Amino acid sequence: MLRDFVLDGFPRTVNQAISLDEMLGRLGRSISRVLALEVNEEELVKRLLNRAQEQGRKDDTEEVIKNRSCKYHKHTRPLEDYYKNKGVYREVHGVGGIEDIFDSLCKAI
Repeated sequence: MLRDFVLDGFPRTVNQAISLDEMLGRLGRSISRVLALEVNEEELVKRLLNRAQEQGRKDDTEEVIKNRSCKYHKHTRPLEDYYKNKGVYREVHGVGGIEDIFDSLCKAI
């Protein structure tokens, strides 16, 4: 039987989180930790524009990125309070070297 697993990018809304909790509850399981990589808006835009250039992605324009950011703040950001209220939310500083961020994630787990 699967003991532990990682969900990346899901759930994206509080309704999805509630449904996930219900499903896991039926299996006698629950979310034990939610990690959020915190990065300021300016850095995120810079990273995504750089990715677009490196990978030739035409869908990562500044306008598209800002639209995604608005959707994130409206639909996904409320998960922070949802999981904080459950006592499983951990914020991890997401700026810096990859090894430093990885170490921070490991400590948060």
